[in-house]
Amino acid sequence: MGAAVLAENGGVAAGFNIENASYGLTLCAERAALVHALCSGHSNFLALALCAGAGEPAAPCGACRQFMAEFMDPETPVFYSALPEGSPIFKTTVGELLPRAFVFNKGSA
Repeated sequence: MGAAVLAENGGVAAGFNIENASYGLTLCAERAALVHALCSGHSNFLALALCAGAGEPAAPCGACRQFMAEFMDPETPVFYSALPEGSPIFKTTVGELLPRAFVFNKGSA
């Protein structure tokens, strides 16, 4: 899985799945892209795009949905698809992915 997040100032940060033998320590592409963006000084995001490898498009997992809810506005669009080219592209929002999200400290890095 690969991801890219578009920041309000036009910056783009990318991320990809970082697998780990201890599965709980795996870092998903969505969180990797957001962490990359936050470390680069970006804080306001316009969109997030995801692409899975060959197969079916994969929506963000629960951990990524929570992470997104804490660093992105509920209205922020999320696009996801899969390879090969021509696969359907699904569009949703952060708020649709995690309605009534618990947000303790929005946007604090």
